[in-house]
Amino acid sequence: MGEYNEYWQRRGGERGPDGIANQIILTRSYPGNASLSFLIVEGDTDRKFYARFIDKSRCQISNAFNKSNALRVASILGAVSFPGFLVVVDADFDKLDGKLTTDRNVLFTDTHDLETMIIQSPALEKVLSEMGSEEKIRHITQHTGKDIRTLLLTCGTPIGYLRWISQQESLSLKFENLDIASFIQRGTLALNVSALIGSVKNKSQRLDIPPQYLEASIQRIQNETHDPWHICCGHDLVHILSYALRGTIGSHDAHTVKPDMLETSLRLAFESIYFFKTKLYASIQQWEQENVPFIILIAERD
Repeated sequence: MGEYNEYWQRRGGERGPDGIANQIILTRSYPGNASLSFLIVEGDTDRKFYARFIDKSRCQISNAFNKSNALRVASILGAVSFPGFLVVVDADFDKLDGKLTTDRNVLFTDTHDLETMIIQSPALEKVLSEMGSEEKIRHITQHTGKDIRTLLLTCGTPIGYLRWISQQESLSLKFENLDIASFIQRGTLALNVSALIGSVKNKSQRLDIPPQYLEASIQRIQNETHDPWHICCGHDLVHILSYALRGTIGSHDAHTVKPDMLETSLRLAFESIYFFKTKLYASIQQWEQENVPFIILIAERD
């Protein structure tokens, strides 16, 4: 059955949410699967991460290939009153926009996304201990009066606001593989908002948007009540960390601290005990209590 399920998981990306939902329903119909639960996540990285915490004898994890698919699968299964499924996706800007669904079979990360949830944990210190320079970290924290986590958030917040504005106004701005060095000072990790806007405009080929408009939009949308953990995108923080480890807080070359490698290191440094302390973990436990006999989580261990 494992090979069959893997085949349809690969097919799920082509068939979309209807195909994924149908495969889940079909799998439940197999003999012995009456109490098998299903955890649906939005990507393969998420699948690998959450697989560490589920009871594989009682729960099957499914990759929906994106957030939209995952939420659509929840709607399809909910419409036929299919029991024992749970969808976990990134919060993104949904909390700030007041768009978190009330569907009890859908849960969200504690912070903007999985990566920020990991960076918020002691996993960051473990990676810094392994890859950072104690002397350089001590120098910048004394110079700025901020620890590395706070510096990452401070840099990531303007980028997050610009992402949020782009989403709200359908500007189609592009943020992948930005030239971090063009708008963040290596010595202090201070971010220049004007330079950030110029870099994003060039990357997006949106020279038609006045930079003054974007800068004013950031100033307008900023609010001290906004939690930076919901503003910042985890991928941005990892890219900033990668840049910092190449000189500001470490002595690595670009190859050894590539963002995708750093994300892997952070995930591996994220211990089970950190997950046990999250709101998401408590919410999954609550879901299990409300959906007996279905089980998602592996038994908690010290």
